[in-house]
Amino acid sequence: VGKLRRQMSALGNINVDAIEQSQELSVSYEEESARRDDLVKAEEDMVKIIKDLSAEMLSRFEDQFQQIRTNFIKIFKELFNGGTADLILQDSDDLLEAGIEIVAQPPEKKLQSITLLSGGEKALTAIAILFAILRLKPMPFCILDEIEAALDDANAGRFAKYLRRFSEETQFVVITHRKPTMELADNLYGVTMEEKGVSKIVSVQLSEAVSVAEPA
Repeated sequence: VGKLRRQMSALGNINVDAIEQSQELSVSYEEESARRDDLVKAEEDMVKIIKDLSAEMLSRFEDQFQQIRTNFIKIFKELFNGGTADLILQDSDDLLEAGIEIVAQPPEKKLQSITLLSGGEKALTAIAILFAILRLKPMPFCILDEIEAALDDANAGRFAKYLRRFSEETQFVVITHRKPTMELADNLYGVTMEEKGVSKIVSVQLSEAVSVAEPA
């Protein structure tokens, strides 16, 4: 009898609300369980979407990288008037995070990394890469800020001629002080300061200027 009494005493006070609390906890558990299932499903869907997108990105990257590479090899030869160049993907477990090595061989020089080229050669190589990317999907409008500043007159002239051909697909606004580039522009806009501290914009349409100058 004493043992049974001690066991009864150990049970504590009777909780008359136990059934209702149990029901409430059961409902709460079911709601949280449903939310957990939704989160697990959402995670699975998200992982699948990421995998699909990664596969699509990889496929597009491989395809478009090869197109850019082909464009770069061709444009490099045009801008340098010869030579060879290439874009090489470095070994990596993840192709989307792989480095890209730029290899260039201007005419009469050894094939070497772009880091070993002169400043002008680096600039012209970078210009070739820019045009290779633009050639992949020409933009309607592009601004170039003294992109050919490091080039000598001969290379600046080749750049200007190529830019002129490319302008049939893309409209360019070029900030420059190089004469070869300005000579092939449709319109020139210059800033002059006739009075100290007062800037004035002067524009010239070269086609009209040439037509006026030829009779003279």
